[in-house]
Amino acid sequence: MRLDIRQAAVEQRLFPFSATVTGGQLIHLVGPNGAGKSSLLALLAGLLNAEGEIFLNGEPLGNWVGPRLARHRAFLPQQQLPSAHMPVWHYLMMHDLQKETASERQLMRFTDALQISHRLHRPLGQLSGGEWQRVRLAAVFLQVSQPQGQLLLLDEPLTGLDMGQQAVFDRLVPELLERGVTVIMSSHDLNHTLRQADRVWLMRSGQPALQGTPPEVLTPEHLSALYQVPFRRLQVDGRPFLTTFAE
Repeated sequence: MRLDIRQAAVEQRLFPFSATVTGGQLIHLVGPNGAGKSSLLALLAGLLNAEGEIFLNGEPLGNWVGPRLARHRAFLPQQQLPSAHMPVWHYLMMHDLQKETASERQLMRFTDALQISHRLHRPLGQLSGGEWQRVRLAAVFLQVSQPQGQLLLLDEPLTGLDMGQQAVFDRLVPELLERGVTVIMSSHDLNHTLRQADRVWLMRSGQPALQGTPPEVLTPEHLSALYQVPFRRLQVDGRPFLTTFAE
């Protein structure tokens, strides 16, 4: 998988952005609200028109339409209203592009891990917010886990998950990375990014994004300037930890 982003921009929403992404990477988008994280993810999903160019596997993203694109990339938007009367199982099977028994077994593995197997026959409209988020995660994990899956785009996927469910998420993602799937996700949890991401895109409204490894990008200097709050980086049990403090 290769994703080439060349000066992609959305007026008043996304400052021109360029990057090259290869398979098996976990990339976190971080930054304040309004910096362009959701716009960039929607653009990479092929759901937003923009200036610049985006190529997936050497082909313009605009050529990747319909079922063909869905077989290669899955996208979890930040907000999505459920169809009130649709059963959970029906919604999940809409993301099974192979329609094979092996896919159903894989789906059950995701629903078991995310603790929603007991909700499969419940209408979506009867789910709690956290349950609906886990159903959506199971759906996109299934979609991108199929043979041609290469790119998973997640807009604030940890919203509504408790600490135990976040730990499950952190166990499932590396399985995708090992298969060569690239995961690009937005997050407001800087310490989660510091621990988990391979690379960081620090989005800044009206300025170029900062790109690099978490230690390179998530420095107190960069974060203090961006959020206008003093930051410092500590060591807690031998691991780096970011925190704010009052001057």
